[in-house]
Amino acid sequence: MAIASSPDTTATTMANEQRDVDQSFSIRRRLSANGFKTASDFPSNDDGLEKVSTVNDDGADRNRVSEGDSDRIKSEAVLRNGERKIANGEIEAAIKFTYRPSSPAHRRIKESPLSSDAIFRQSHAGLFNLCIVVLVAVNSRLIIENLMKYGLLIRAGFWFSSKSLRDWPLLMCCLTLPIFPLAAFLVEKLAQRNYLSEPVVVIFHVIITTASVLYPVFVILRCDSAVLSGVSLMLFACIVWLKLVSYAHTNYDMRAIAKASKKEDASSISSEELPYDVSYKSLAYFMVAPTLCYQPSYPRTAYIRKGWVARQLVKLVIFTGVMGFIIEQYINPIVKNSQHPLKGNLLYAVERVLKLSVPTLYVWLCMFYCFFHLWLNILAELLQFGDREFYKDWWNARTFEEYWRTWNMPVHKWMVRHIYFPCLRNGIPKGVAALIAFLISAIFHELCIAVPCHIFKLWAFIGIMFQVPLGLLTNHLQMKSQNSMVGNMIFWFIFSVFGQPMCVLLYYHDLMNRKGISS
Repeated sequence: MAIASSPDTTATTMANEQRDVDQSFSIRRRLSANGFKTASDFPSNDDGLEKVSTVNDDGADRNRVSEGDSDRIKSEAVLRNGERKIANGEIEAAIKFTYRPSSPAHRRIKESPLSSDAIFRQSHAGLFNLCIVVLVAVNSRLIIENLMKYGLLIRAGFWFSSKSLRDWPLLMCCLTLPIFPLAAFLVEKLAQRNYLSEPVVVIFHVIITTASVLYPVFVILRCDSAVLSGVSLMLFACIVWLKLVSYAHTNYDMRAIAKASKKEDASSISSEELPYDVSYKSLAYFMVAPTLCYQPSYPRTAYIRKGWVARQLVKLVIFTGVMGFIIEQYINPIVKNSQHPLKGNLLYAVERVLKLSVPTLYVWLCMFYCFFHLWLNILAELLQFGDREFYKDWWNARTFEEYWRTWNMPVHKWMVRHIYFPCLRNGIPKGVAALIAFLISAIFHELCIAVPCHIFKLWAFIGIMFQVPLGLLTNHLQMKSQNSMVGNMIFWFIFSVFGQPMCVLLYYHDLMNRKGISS
C-alpha cells in the first residue's frame, strides 16, 4: 500500500526544487563572470574534497573539530559536488549557443606580441631558448671544423712551462706585499694614540700607498717575466693600493668624527655609528674580503655552505678551461695571422677585427663570470661576507655611463666614496669629478697592461679616456630617441665588436715588434 505524501514532505520537495533552480542561475552567473567555457575548466570534485580535507587538517592543528562541524563540512562537500554536476551539464548545453557563427570573435583592441608597444609585456623565454640552441649548434660546428682543420692546438705549456720558474721574483714580490698594510696599520695605531699629527699621518700614507704600486712595477720591469704573471701581480698590487687608500681615508674621517663628537656644537654627530677603533683583525679581514671599501664591520652570513662552494669551484675550473681553449684554439691563430691594425690594408684590418670579435667576446664574458660571479662569491662565502652585489645588470646598459656604474660594483663604490664625492665636497663640478675618476681608472688600466708587456703606447689609457665622449654621445642619443635599445646596441658594438679586438691586435703586434719578431 502506497503511503501518500504529507503536506510537509511536498513543501520540502518544492523548496528543494526552487533551491536547485536558484543555484542553477547562480552557477550560470558565476561561470560567466569567471570565464569558464567548458566542463574541463571547472575544478574537479577531487579539488573540492582536497579543500575540505585541508580545512579539516588546518582545523585539527588549531582545535579539534566537533562532530557537528564535521557533519556540516561533509554536507557542504556533498552540496558542492551536486553543484558541479549541475554546472557541468549547463556548460555542455551552453557550448552549443556560445560559439555560434553569429557570435563575435573580436571583442577588444589588441596588439601583436612583437609590436613595439607590447614586446616588453610578453615573455620571450622560448625565443631565448631558441637563441641558446642556435648558439650551441653554430659554435659546435665551428669547433668541429676548427679541430678538423688545425687539430688540437692546446699544449701543456699553456698551463705550465719552464719559463714560469723564472718568474720567482714576481712571486716573492707578491708574497711581500702584505708589508704595506702592516705599515699602514702601525701608522694608524700611532695616530690613534696621538703620537703623530695629521699632516705626518697623511705623508706616511702617501709614501706607503705609492710604494705598494712602484715596488711591483720595478720588479716586473727588471725581470723578463711572462705577460700573464706580470698582469696577475699588477692586478694584485692595484687592489692593495685601492684598499690602502680606502683604509687611510676612512680612518681619517673616523678620527675627524671622533674629535667632532667631543665638542658641544657637534652633538648631532653620532660616534657610535662609526666607532674609531684601529684593529689589526678588522684590517686583516678587509685585505682578503671581496670589497675595496674599508669599514670596521661588515654584514655577515650565519654559516658557510660547503656544498655550494664545491659546486662553484667546479664551475670555476670548467669556465677557466673554456677560456684557455678559446684563447689557444681561436684567438692565437687569428692574431698570429694578422697584420698591425693601423698599418697596411684597412679592409683587411676590419676583417681581422670582426673575425676576432666573437672569440674575444666569449673570453671576456667567461672572465666576467669566473671572477665577478664565481670567485668573488666563493671568497664571500668562505669569509661569510654578506653584501654580494658585485655587479648589476650591466648588459642592459643604455649608455656607457650606465655601464661603468653597474658592471664592477666594488670599483664603482670605491670611486664614489673616495674620489667623486670628496671632489664635490671640495667644490669641484660634477663633470670634472667624473673626469678625474676616469683619469684614475685609465692610469691603472694602463699600468696593468703596459707594465707586464713592457710597452708604453698608452692604448689602454686612450681606450678608457675615450669612454668620456662616448658616454656624452650615448646620453645625448638616449635623451633624443627615448629608446633604450639604441644606446644599448651602440654600447655592445663599440665595446665588444670594435674595442676589445682592436686592443688585442695593437698590444700583440707591439709586443712582437718589441721582441724583434716580424708581424
